[in-house]
Amino acid sequence: MDHMELIKALMVFGDDVEIHNDLGETPGLIAARTSKGPNRKILLDMLCSVGVQRCHPPSPGSPPPVTFKAKSQTIGKTTCSSHLPHGSAGQGGAVSTVKMDSLLCLDGGGIKGLVLIQMLIALEKEAGRSTRELFDWVAGTSTGGILALAIVHGKSMEYLRCLYFRMKEQVFKGSRPYESAPLEDFLKKEFGENTKMTDVQYPRVMVTSVLADRHPGELHIFRNYNPPSVRREPPYATTATFQPITIPQEQLVWRAARSSGAAPTYFRPMGRFLDGGLLANNPTLDAMSEIHQYNKAVKAEGHREEIKKLGIVVSLGTGKPPQVVVSSVDVFRPSNPLELAKSFVGAKELGKMLVDCCTDSDGCAVDRARAWCEMIDTIYHRLSPQLSQEVMLDEVSDAVLVDMLWETQMYLYEKRDILRSLANLLLDK
Repeated sequence: MDHMELIKALMVFGDDVEIHNDLGETPGLIAARTSKGPNRKILLDMLCSVGVQRCHPPSPGSPPPVTFKAKSQTIGKTTCSSHLPHGSAGQGGAVSTVKMDSLLCLDGGGIKGLVLIQMLIALEKEAGRSTRELFDWVAGTSTGGILALAIVHGKSMEYLRCLYFRMKEQVFKGSRPYESAPLEDFLKKEFGENTKMTDVQYPRVMVTSVLADRHPGELHIFRNYNPPSVRREPPYATTATFQPITIPQEQLVWRAARSSGAAPTYFRPMGRFLDGGLLANNPTLDAMSEIHQYNKAVKAEGHREEIKKLGIVVSLGTGKPPQVVVSSVDVFRPSNPLELAKSFVGAKELGKMLVDCCTDSDGCAVDRARAWCEMIDTIYHRLSPQLSQEVMLDEVSDAVLVDMLWETQMYLYEKRDILRSLANLLLDK
């Protein structure tokens, strides 16, 4: 019926695009035969962009063809003769057979955490293992922090995808800042009201937040292990006395998740904690620093044999918005009504730019992480789809979110060989 949005939704939620009906026809063949009018080319191009093959009609009397599902067919369920270069982003060469630790880093982005889920579903299908089994360390910020905790506690990606679609209806109600109770009730239901961070100890998890009971604020990491006991210089001289930080053995999981996602203007602070995205919306470098400090502490305690090299870093983003032209960021003292309007526009654009720069998880953050990984001979992969429009952190429109996931699915098909290479690396580590 040429219902584009419904076709996208069905495929985004995992329908098999190469399945045959009783007559041996595939969706691609039916679309080529029956689609009419201006939508025909759009529909066929859309199906091909995620790997649907246009099939010839089956021979009369022949049995329906068997759908071949090789390991490489998990994104879009199709075989393909073209291959992208294997290996890590910006790196090549043989991979060491020495046992290595792997790190998964999940960016912040509100409801755009659905992009993270969609990419992890693809990786799990490629590897044939759950995310929890593939990584030794999982780090996350804000929505990525909630997902990191969900991964560690064994929740399936398909379940979480549906959960996010339900959650937005409960949490993003009314106007900003939203009531905290629905989000807190949701987190308590999913993680348990009394579950402690150390109740699940593997893989190790790091969830970022910001201590806002001091100025300047400080990055804080919620862990399911004891923090590295390495002597470090205090970041700032102080005469103030602060309340001690809750230890992992007493830290409630739902409170850690709520603290990491306390985005200013969206939700109220969680006690003294604000959203980790203010300082580490892309937590990769902070997670790598934490692992280095942890290994340093283990070595200082005389347990050198317990240390494993950080061999693979996988960083997943929540999608890159398109760049747009900014008219002015000039803020000045106006002398007439026209200048007042110009100054107001400049102040508004400058404010938005400052927030975007603070929370930018692509660009410089990715360049630095890639450079550091190259310097320490660690394989680095960054995956984050380019989106055609900016999606708000509190977007509730199903159509907008399905389009976002559709673009993610097209991106995953383009990167299918990189995903396959990454899955093999994680299985061999």
